[in-house]
Amino acid sequence: MRRREFLAGIGGIAASSIAARAQQPTRLPIVGFMGAATPSAWTPWTTAFVRRLDELGWVDGKTVRIEYRWAAGSEERYAEIGAELVNLDAKVLVTVGGDAARKATSKTPVVVALMSDPVGTGLVSSLARPGGNITGMSIQSTDLAGKRIELLKEAIPAIRNLGILAYVDYAGTMLDVGAIHAASKSFGLEVVTVPIHRASDIEPALASLDPQTQAIYVPPNLLVNTNRVLINELAQRKRLPTMYGFREYVDSGGLTSYGPNTPYLFRRAADYVDKILRGAKPNDLPVEQPTKFDLIVNLKVAKLIGLELSPSFLARADGVIE
Repeated sequence: MRRREFLAGIGGIAASSIAARAQQPTRLPIVGFMGAATPSAWTPWTTAFVRRLDELGWVDGKTVRIEYRWAAGSEERYAEIGAELVNLDAKVLVTVGGDAARKATSKTPVVVALMSDPVGTGLVSSLARPGGNITGMSIQSTDLAGKRIELLKEAIPAIRNLGILAYVDYAGTMLDVGAIHAASKSFGLEVVTVPIHRASDIEPALASLDPQTQAIYVPPNLLVNTNRVLINELAQRKRLPTMYGFREYVDSGGLTSYGPNTPYLFRRAADYVDKILRGAKPNDLPVEQPTKFDLIVNLKVAKLIGLELSPSFLARADGVIE
């Protein structure tokens, strides 16, 4: 009798142990999302990213855990949040630009939704074989400089003088600046680069522009993205047309942009995250380049600054904000 009671007790303990283990929640894989600006500024992008992850079976809080960190336009903070997410043992980081993530880790896989020129800036060895822990989407901004200058010339046929608002501490912007200067020569434009290092430089930089400046080209980066409303307000006061690389800048009061669709790039970033969570290595995932580019025009801004755009130019636009 005692033997049977003893064995029953042992069985009960074992069953309880198994049940306890079964009830323990499985640790969800962490996706670290590095936001360069603020949650509200990035809502269309995070929405696109999360929606695509859901479609692929990665539901936040159920099959994956997304940890967001926001830099609010601070380069120093952006570097810090990469290290924070690595310390959380994130399985993959999602970011833009790529420099901050590269400084934070050489091991954790990194998916960059927007890379200006990943080969030129040394983020990857090649587009086909990235060669390290970084992959994602290249917007090849330098390759589009000529097209954007061509569109500016079409919008403003009399243009002769162009200013570039350049965040000179970002390598991708400096590559853009070189490409803009080279492309402008074939259109007979005089180009002046106005350097900025921080948000407080923006207003004095634009105030320093020669009165003969007829338009501003603003290469994309963390600093101008966060301060795009301010830049557009200052440009409007000076009645200066602006050229950007993404629609979001035009939605915020810029004149025109030519570039890829940003929410689409974040959807593609989710595809890369899915592959990595399922075991793929970043150096086996080629860097992707967009194949479709949109010309967006803000007709309200054109009227505000007194610029009359030709019907043929407006007909070319993929989107007109009226």
